[in-house]
This record gives sequence, C-alpha cells and structure tokens, in this order.
Amino acid sequence: MAMNVAGSSGGGRRGRRKPVMAEINVTPMVDVMLVLLIIFMVSAPLLTVGVPLDLPQTQAKSLDQDKTPLQLSVDVNGKVFINDTEVAMTDLVAKLKAITDARGGMDERIFMRADKKADYGTVARVMGQLSGAGFKRLALVTEVEQGQ
Repeated sequence: MAMNVAGSSGGGRRGRRKPVMAEINVTPMVDVMLVLLIIFMVSAPLLTVGVPLDLPQTQAKSLDQDKTPLQLSVDVNGKVFINDTEVAMTDLVAKLKAITDARGGMDERIFMRADKKADYGTVARVMGQLSGAGFKRLALVTEVEQGQ
C-alpha cells in the first residue's frame, strides 16, 4: 500500500471547501411576518366585538355630550369672564352656582383659562373662591408649545 503524501489531490472533499456564506436569508422571516399579519388581521375584529347582552331598560337620562363646557377666563387686565360674559369678582361664585345648578349640579368641570401675562394673584384669588365655594373639578387650560 503506497501513499502519495506529497501533492496529493485525492481524498474527496477536503481540498474543495466552499467559503462560508455571510449573507442573511430574509425569505423565511418575511414568510413568518406575512403569516402573523394575516393572523392579526383576522383576529382583531373578533376582539373588539364584545359580549352580546340583553340590557334592561331604564328611565335614566342619557349622557349630555352636546353641552358646551363651562369656561372661566382671566384676561391681562384682571377681568373675569364666564364663557364670554364679564363678571365682577364679587358676583363670581353666585353666578357660577346659578349656572351649575341649572346645568345639573356642582360636579361639573370648570375649564379655567388665564392669559400668560395675567396677574398671578388674581388667578389665585379666583381659584381660591371657587375652591371655597365647593367647586372641586377645576381644570387649567393651556396650549401646546409650538416648535418643540
């Protein structure tokens, strides 16, 4: 048995090794994503339907969504407005109570707007009067900053 050691080209596959392929095969990933997309598209409408119920009938009032919000404004000069009507500081609580009683009670939210350059003391005095009169749902209205 003679072995050819020097310059042997025999031996099958050892000498002809292919370089490692470094590319990513994205086809299986795309296939999986498409299958998941179809599954979510089919199952999403089923999740939002809800449980069918036979609800009892009552005489309760429906929620009044068309009611305009009650706005309280303080301008640069310290004048106080309810919606668009100017109100003296001494009459503020009485007029707000009358309006909220006519609209359904003191649990109504009051939106308070104040000019950026309005006196802070005036705004604090208005908020103090409202809090002292029992108005607990006061929301301060601001604008979104532009260019940020």
